[in-house]
Amino acid sequence: MTGALLTSTHDGSIAESPRRPLRVAPPSGARDLVAAENAAADFLRALGIRVDTDNMRETPGRMARAYAELFTSPAFPNDEGYDELVLARSIPLQSVCEHHLLPFTGVAHVGYLPGDRILGLSKLARVVAHFAARPQVQERLTKQIAAWLDEQLRPKGVGVVIEAEHTCMTLRGVRAVGSSTVTSTLLGVLREDSRSRQEFFSLTGRSV
Repeated sequence: MTGALLTSTHDGSIAESPRRPLRVAPPSGARDLVAAENAAADFLRALGIRVDTDNMRETPGRMARAYAELFTSPAFPNDEGYDELVLARSIPLQSVCEHHLLPFTGVAHVGYLPGDRILGLSKLARVVAHFAARPQVQERLTKQIAAWLDEQLRPKGVGVVIEAEHTCMTLRGVRAVGSSTVTSTLLGVLREDSRSRQEFFSLTGRSV
């Protein structure tokens, strides 16, 4: 499956978002990659992992740069004053259930109503991948993605829906083959306003 960027218009129709030149907002704080690399090396050594081998020598630096990229939100000023829902639909995800350490896979639908800032579109998929790349429960994963967007963008509203199949249900226990689990987190206007909530769920293909 591939992610598709959709936006809703005032008449309720669905259209692709226009591509306009964007001006990158300044970073929220200074970064010290040397200190981050040293901290990453200390972290790995504390877990008993050697960082002086050929394979691991560059890992602390790679970790520092990877997290610097992740935590630097590629947000842009909302110069056009765009105030309609932006939704990235069917973002693939895979994670591992922390209860049984068995995989669960599915898709995430991630949307927000912009405030003063909008987000680089690839970041939506990266945020999903980041929080999924650890032992998880689907409920917490859904909330973490929404909370990150709310903190970074201060949008008018955030909505996240995750649909996933858990192998801890399909391969063991009740072996409920074909079953899926749906979780959602709504913040701001998407939680408080019924019309906005309905619009979000409609675009994700879910009924309220």
